[in-house]
Amino acid sequence: MTISKNIQHKVLPENEGATLATIVRNLKPELSWSRIKKLIAQGHIKISNDVCLDPARRVRTAEDIELLVKPDGKASDKQEITIRFLDEHLVVVEKPPGVNSVRHPAERTWKESRKSLSPTLEDLVTKQIGFLTKKGAKGKSSRLRVVQRLDKETSGLLVFARTADAERGLGMQFFNHSVERKYLALIPGTIAPQSIESILVRDRGDGRRGSAPFSQPGKKAVTHVHIVEKFQAFTLVGCQLETGRTHQIRIHLAEKGSPVCGEKVYRTTVNGSILPDGSGFPRLALHAAELGFIHPISGEPMHWNMALPEDFSKLLQQLRK
Repeated sequence: MTISKNIQHKVLPENEGATLATIVRNLKPELSWSRIKKLIAQGHIKISNDVCLDPARRVRTAEDIELLVKPDGKASDKQEITIRFLDEHLVVVEKPPGVNSVRHPAERTWKESRKSLSPTLEDLVTKQIGFLTKKGAKGKSSRLRVVQRLDKETSGLLVFARTADAERGLGMQFFNHSVERKYLALIPGTIAPQSIESILVRDRGDGRRGSAPFSQPGKKAVTHVHIVEKFQAFTLVGCQLETGRTHQIRIHLAEKGSPVCGEKVYRTTVNGSILPDGSGFPRLALHAAELGFIHPISGEPMHWNMALPEDFSKLLQQLRK
């Protein structure tokens, strides 16, 4: 007994926190637990368009689970990450879409064999630095220190600190909002060039992050938006962060009625209406295209640009036609 046709399922609130194996068993009760674990190990199951090989992975509300007739390949901890800059103090890398930036604190005690089932950018870069510095697979490179994150579906430039001094120096620059961060986002329709300023809170009233009245306690967030390219039904916008709050660009654009294409969380407004998309893009069309800061040790100004990943670039090519 196996999967006879592809099955798609959206995780319901009552199943929040259930293991992937449990969800698959609910969808295919005729399968044994051992068969389910084998299917997961063979790459038959996707979560939000990414193959997941971990049967104990906890699912979250609204995640898309897909059971595949044919396996879609195995996730690999051998994925090579493009390193744009590396010295003893920091590393700047190009994050591909579909990879978590860092591991959840609760997962840091996992055995390496389990971590390898769903490697994070932090894991992949640490291993790659080990090889580049001749320490190899058996050697241990210094742990990376997290100073910024990008959402799993977002691609782009990201910096890790490698020493405590660099972590403090970069942390101060992020705190003072002096780090240059520019993003590209595709939205349905269009939006006027503007600076969006609001107070972001963890719960805007419906359990989602969002903006609240300025009289309410929260964190100030400022996003500067300009037009990069217009299409018939979509617009490519540039977003420069003055502050860097969680999901800031996604929230600000959605609250202006222009959610990022591929958005799954903030397309629903506070009153329950669904904002249109129409792009069919399977992930967030959001890319961290520029990153600039002062080297925390040498004091040298540093700046990088990164081209759009292939899937995002192909989407724009189709829109131009």
